[in-house]
Amino acid sequence: MVPSNEDELAKIVRDASGPLAVSGGGTRGVSVEGQKLATSGLSGITLYEPGALTLVVKAGTPLAEVEAALAAEGQRLAFEPSDLRTLMGSDGTPTIGGVVATNASGPRRIQVGASRDHLLGVRFVDGSGHIVKNGGRVMKNVTGYDLVKLMAGSHGTLGVMTEVSLKVLPIPQATATVHVAGLDDAQAVAAMSAALGSPYDVTGAACIDGTVMVRLEGFADSVDYRARRLAAELGVFGPATVEEADWQSLRDCTAYADRPGDVWRVSVRPSAMPDTVAALRAGGDVTVTADWGGGLLWVLCAPNRDLRRDIAGGHATRVRGADDPAIPRFHPEPATNAALAAGLRQRFDPRGILNAGVMG
Repeated sequence: MVPSNEDELAKIVRDASGPLAVSGGGTRGVSVEGQKLATSGLSGITLYEPGALTLVVKAGTPLAEVEAALAAEGQRLAFEPSDLRTLMGSDGTPTIGGVVATNASGPRRIQVGASRDHLLGVRFVDGSGHIVKNGGRVMKNVTGYDLVKLMAGSHGTLGVMTEVSLKVLPIPQATATVHVAGLDDAQAVAAMSAALGSPYDVTGAACIDGTVMVRLEGFADSVDYRARRLAAELGVFGPATVEEADWQSLRDCTAYADRPGDVWRVSVRPSAMPDTVAALRAGGDVTVTADWGGGLLWVLCAPNRDLRRDIAGGHATRVRGADDPAIPRFHPEPATNAALAAGLRQRFDPRGILNAGVMG
């Protein structure tokens, strides 16, 4: 089912007699039982005010269309949403609603925050078929449920988004990346932490195969100055150079695309990265790429291995791999969090028909 407007969507949900498998472009490899319900028919930019850095867009609008419209005005989605089609071997078209529903956020999260931090307002249809609106077109405090933040990362379990309002930002004039090679995990974390604690306004800090990459963005003269200063300061960890880097590949984890095995996202405290990586390696052969200053680990491992048994603290989500009831996709929640989540689902989807089982 592909409704073409919000009222049609509300009727479909209201009249549903069984589970609904809600999706945007279907590019992230999540399999859900139920009648398929796609939001791709809800497409188009409702309002775009470049001067106010504000965009209102229907949830099924292709991400590429949104990015093209912003780029034409010298602007962008600052949170750098990932496109996992290459990694997942999937087709389809990523949608802005799918981006928000999964809270998809790339390397720039360490500076500007996640997708939810740029979400100003939402419209959605809840599990009873009611149309709900929350937020607006400017940042403001709210009382009661902050549904704007709640819907981001809910994976369609609380409601089917129909429209989102987003804050956007200008595209920087220049970009530079400082590289420091030949580091072990502890040295890499120390180097990334030093960069993030510097006054040079870092917008990306990652480590691939022992090479730390630190990104700077802004006006050309400023970027040049900051890159030279940062390279000099990071020189205490090893020879530092300023070179181009493929941040899009890091964002989309394309290095693992043609390699067999399962792929996981492991979130930990950056200071815990060395011990976490050591524990993962002790449990079997793994390949690890670190982002967010060491706070996010992309891990490639053998199929059907539950990495959660090998990590202490943090949480892990299986991004790619065969469905296995014994290894849930999402990290099991503590009892208190699970009770809160169940209460929210009961409030917004009392029949339990929206993407049932996706998040436990």
